[in-house]
Amino acid sequence: MNQLQKTYDVTRQLEEVLNKKIDGKDRDAVIEQVNHLVEQRGDLLSEITPPYSEEEKQLGKELVKLNEQIQVKMNSLFDDLKVEMKQVKKQKKSNRTYINPYENVKTMDGMYMDSKK
Repeated sequence: MNQLQKTYDVTRQLEEVLNKKIDGKDRDAVIEQVNHLVEQRGDLLSEITPPYSEEEKQLGKELVKLNEQIQVKMNSLFDDLKVEMKQVKKQKKSNRTYINPYENVKTMDGMYMDSKK
């Protein structure tokens, strides 16, 4: 099997992983899988050398289409992750202010300075 076909197969696997419904619980495993497949695909892409036959050119066009779809799905996954990180950060801040509501108060109220000797 030539390198282009192997690359196509790995790209298909990557698309299948990204097509699955991704919950917060299994997001780490999905990201790990995506990273592994992207690294594997990168190694295979570096081994592809011209000249290309007509069949390989057609397969290359399909690869480009798949890559565009994968890019959109990966951006969506990344955006979901950013939103969740913002929510966690906001929740931490809310919990901290609930535990110690006067943490950020920086006034000098209640302080009396006696100027007499």
